[in-house]
Amino acid sequence: MTTQSILLLILFLVVLLALSYPLGQYMAKVAGDAPVPGLGWLQKCENLLYRWAGLSNDKAMGWKGYAIALIVFNTLGALFVYGLQRLQGLLPFNPQGLPAITPDSSFNTAVSFVANTNWQGYSGEQAMSYLTQMLGLACQNFFSAATGIAVIFALIRGFSSRSSKSIGNFWVDLVRSTLYILLPLSLALSVVFMGEGVIQNFSPYKEVTLLDQVAYETPKTTADGQPVLDATGKPVMEVQVAKTQTIAMGPVASQESIKMLGTNGGGFFNANSAHPYENPTVMSNFLQMLAIFLIPAGLCFTFGRMVGDMRQGWAVIAAMTLIFVALTVGVMSAEQQANPALQTLGVDQQASSLQSGGNMEGKETRFGISSSTLFAAITTAASCGAVNSMHDSYMPLGGMVPLLLMQFGEVIFGGVGTGLYGMLMFAILAVFIAGLMIGRTPEYLGKKIQAYEMKMVSLAILVTPALVLTGTAIAVMVDAGTAGVANPGAHGFSEILYAFTSAANNNGSAFAGLSANTPFYNVMLAIAMWFGRFAVIVPVLAVAGSLASKQRLTANSGTMPTHGPMFIMLLIGVVVLVGVLNYVPALALGPVIEHLQLFTQ
Repeated sequence: MTTQSILLLILFLVVLLALSYPLGQYMAKVAGDAPVPGLGWLQKCENLLYRWAGLSNDKAMGWKGYAIALIVFNTLGALFVYGLQRLQGLLPFNPQGLPAITPDSSFNTAVSFVANTNWQGYSGEQAMSYLTQMLGLACQNFFSAATGIAVIFALIRGFSSRSSKSIGNFWVDLVRSTLYILLPLSLALSVVFMGEGVIQNFSPYKEVTLLDQVAYETPKTTADGQPVLDATGKPVMEVQVAKTQTIAMGPVASQESIKMLGTNGGGFFNANSAHPYENPTVMSNFLQMLAIFLIPAGLCFTFGRMVGDMRQGWAVIAAMTLIFVALTVGVMSAEQQANPALQTLGVDQQASSLQSGGNMEGKETRFGISSSTLFAAITTAASCGAVNSMHDSYMPLGGMVPLLLMQFGEVIFGGVGTGLYGMLMFAILAVFIAGLMIGRTPEYLGKKIQAYEMKMVSLAILVTPALVLTGTAIAVMVDAGTAGVANPGAHGFSEILYAFTSAANNNGSAFAGLSANTPFYNVMLAIAMWFGRFAVIVPVLAVAGSLASKQRLTANSGTMPTHGPMFIMLLIGVVVLVGVLNYVPALALGPVIEHLQLFTQ
């Protein structure tokens, strides 16, 4: 690991902490009922939205009502995005005249964006109209992120309330999260991105003349489109010369900001944050990394503020940071190695590496190894899925780190809201294990953890690994699953494992060697994304409702402290142990074997 990588990681964490702490304090006020100081004028907009929607903003909800409202809202959102894609050829703001998306791809994309996964089996600039990108995908970036924030607000109320049947009002949490958090931050970041060179327009695509013409060969065809064959039956090739190139335009900056702040990850362009129109400079790259972690980190301090003990928030963010730093060092170190497969013999017959500076395959020269690997760790730790390099080209152990970051449950900062409520499920599990060790009824933040809570926590933690491993097993056993694998052997298995890990953990990044835009993968991954999202949210809300109804006990001499180094290490141990028990056999069949094959040839 180079000095540059170390300094970049330190700078990132310092700036993140400086920005996320005040944001966390602000979000605690948004989670309350009172007007937000300094933004009272927005309350008029808020009340107007309730009036237009015919909703009551003072109606308290139990956990079941909260869950029903959440699922109904997101189901309607999925249907809307599906219909928008199927009809886009007939709708306006489509200067390129792009046709409708196929049914299976539309289904996959609709579920993906509603579930905050943003898995993209299509090429954005070649498939989606401006209207679909803005009204469908960008709007769902806001709503899916606000849904995650609403759930964590509800769970924190469960810890902080005293014998209450209510965990809040979903509609209020949704509106306030969007209006007071996501919209202002996105508008500000969009302006900054435009200043860095991210495009924002509604222009038709540009046809430009190449400075250097490109010659290439294509199969010669007859008038009816059939290939011309030579005497041996092989296609006859003819030389073509490319004199122009199509440059895609569009409203990119507005989508880019919420893509990062909402840990969505769906890019306007197929190349995502490796595209110079989405991520043009080193500064924009650093800002995008900060934006991914900003709200997840800030919510840890929101948690501490709302439960009345900031030490609890510091403990959670410390556990997240320690795991993140350890794995980031791992991927940075792995990518500083040269790939043995790309070595050759020099003039002096001694082996000389073609990658003396490290593994640059699949990485942008604008960013280099340090910024690319840090971005890879951040985007997979935060269930964002945006990429500025090709994870499929990483070294085996380098590619295993993004896999691990997702397989730990996307709780190492994790998605907006989802990371913290996932980590709090592990915290409940940790205090339960500690209680068993000392023979006491476990308590967390003054709430007794009993059988019902543990059943719901177990469901929330285990549903995702079940989806990942079951989906991977089916895909490697059927022809429709293996047909999309471009790389045989261990790496091909890693590509399938990565796809289902990414889908079920609502990340959205991919090992791009897998051709996943097929009916089989579109349907299978959509199922993993939907249940990976909502089959976790429902048990979390059940836990919130159960805890809210309990008295909050006063700490005594027998209460286990949940803010010190011992608890932080226990929490880290539980997260790592659950991940290891679930996934080590699968990792051994993929990246571990590939690493051994690569370095023992």
